This record gives sequence, C-alpha cells and structure tokens, in this order.
Amino acid sequence: MACIVLIGGSMGAVQAAENADPAKTAEPAGTAEPAEIAEPAEKELGTLSLKFENDLFSGADQHYTNGVRLSWLSPEGDTFRPLQTIRDLLEEIAQDENKTTRFGLSAGQDMYTPKDSKARELLVDDRPYAGWLYGGLSLHTVSDHGQGRMDQESVEVNVGIIGPWSLAEVNQDFVHSVRSIEKFNGWDNQLHNEPGLLINYERKWRLFDPIKWGGTGFDAIPHAGASLGNVMTGANAGGAVRWGWNLPKDFGPPGLIHSVSPLDRRPDESISFYAFASLQGRFVAHNIFLDGNTFRDSHSVDKNNWVGDASLGVALLVGRFEIAYTNAFRSREFAGQDDHSRFGSLAVSFQAVF
Repeated sequence: MACIVLIGGSMGAVQAAENADPAKTAEPAGTAEPAEIAEPAEKELGTLSLKFENDLFSGADQHYTNGVRLSWLSPEGDTFRPLQTIRDLLEEIAQDENKTTRFGLSAGQDMYTPKDSKARELLVDDRPYAGWLYGGLSLHTVSDHGQGRMDQESVEVNVGIIGPWSLAEVNQDFVHSVRSIEKFNGWDNQLHNEPGLLINYERKWRLFDPIKWGGTGFDAIPHAGASLGNVMTGANAGGAVRWGWNLPKDFGPPGLIHSVSPLDRRPDESISFYAFASLQGRFVAHNIFLDGNTFRDSHSVDKNNWVGDASLGVALLVGRFEIAYTNAFRSREFAGQDDHSRFGSLAVSFQAVF
C-alpha cells in the first residue's frame, strides 16, 4: 500500500512538473536573454541650401554680376501658422489627399552693374547700378498621383530693400579688394532706396518615372510660373531634362536664385550623378533693375519684354548632401546691351537629421 501511495505521489509530481507553465518556471541566473531596445527614429530638421551666382565664373563682370541666397526648407508636414490659409487653399483647389507640405525661409542679395567699371558719371545707355537685399517666406506642396506622376506648387513672398541700404556697393567693394579686382566707380548713380516686394508662384510637373537606358536614366520636368511686385512682374515657362545614374525622385536640378526650386527628394545612402539642360522663356512686364525706381526719378533703360534663359550643368548627390554647378546664358535684357549675359551658379544643400 505504501508502495502504491509512493508511486502514485511520484507520478503526480512528475505530471505536475510537466504541466507547469514554462513562463513561471524559474530559470538559472544568467540564462535570460536581455530585452531588445528599439532605436529612436531619426527626426528631420529640414534642408539647408546655399546658392552663389557670379559672372566671374564665365570671365565677365557686368550686368547681373552677383547673387547669393541662403535658404531653409522644413520637413514634410511642418507649416508656419501664417501660411496655413494658403496651404488649405491650395489643398482645396487640388482636392488631393496624397499631398505633402513644406515651408521655407530665405535671405539673399543681388548686385547689378553696367559694363564700364571705370566711369564715375551716369552711363545713360547702360544698365543702372542696383542692389537688392531681401528675406523670403515660402510654401511648397507636392502631390503624388502614382505611376511616376507628381506635381509641385510653390508660393514665395520676398520683402526687402533696393538701393544703398541693400549694401551691394559695400559688399562688392570688399570682395573686390580681397581678390585684388578693380572696383566699380559709379555706385553713386545707383537706384534710390525703395522697399521691395516680390511674390512668386511656380508649378512643376513630373510626368513619368525616369526612362532607363544602359544603366542610366532620362527624365523631363516642365514648369510655369508668374511674379508680381514692384521688384518684378511677369510670367515664365520652360523645362529641364536630365540624364545620369540613379536619378533622384525630385523636381529637377537646383534652379537659379530667382526660381522657386525647393529640394524634395527622398534621401538614402545611394549616390546619384547626372547632367542637365534647361530652357526658359520669360515675359517681363516690369523690372525695377531696368525700369528704375517706382516712386522717384532715377536712371533707367528701355527693357526687352521677352527674355530667354538657357542652362547647362551637373549635379552630384550623396545621401543627404547635394552639390550642383550651372552655367547660365541669358538673352539681352535691354536696348543697347552689347551681348547676352553669362554667369555661373553653385548650389550646395544638406538635409539635416538628429
């Protein structure tokens, strides 16, 4: 009997041990695996860009002689509160749920000089001396329609000062002295001080994914836009074509300073390299740098209402970093201009995260 009880008790203990919850069974010290800690996702801080344009890249020093612009583009979805009304209006017009929004901040300066740098007197038949110092606020929306079709709308408001307060003369004299270049002597004839307003609108279209060919790709991105203000009023249309390796999913190469061209690519660890060419036609209804001051008599010339721009360049993208160089050609802008304008444009941008 005792044997039966002992055996029965032993069998019960074995069965209880087998039925025990493994999670509640004690494990020897040091055998438990440590819990995995998820790494925090990177947070985008936005894209910082610097554009520098100068005619010395092309061996000249006249007309549109220098431009510099520093800009910041927010991460997707961030919108500065005063711009929400404009954003909501664009989204209402587009009626597109697949729309992303960014806003941007910028600051820049432009310089314009005549061809003759030595003359101190007013050169009646040549371009007026002028400078433009400004800050800008912009809104950019991108719609993805699928199958490679996307479009981008941009609205930008620039406010600044034209005339001696733009510090164009001071900055040009400083740069020329550092580089041992002869200074321009006629800045006393520049346009008078005047507040400046420039509102730009631009739309770009990606009509298809890059066409693959021999390990490379080709795409084309048309655009159209308009400007309004006492600085510039007019309309434009044109486009860019690209050919290269691993073309980014964006809206083409960095445009010139006076185009609205934010960076909207999706960065990764790959490398992209491509060459590009662009053409643009502009109707110029008003250009203060040729027409002269709005509210005071000043030097002016007879402008051409139709102006064309042509550009050739290359771009390199490595992860979140991009650098591009553009050689630009601009048709004659005013009556009596000897030749078309030429200048180079260097653009560098970096998308920051933490």
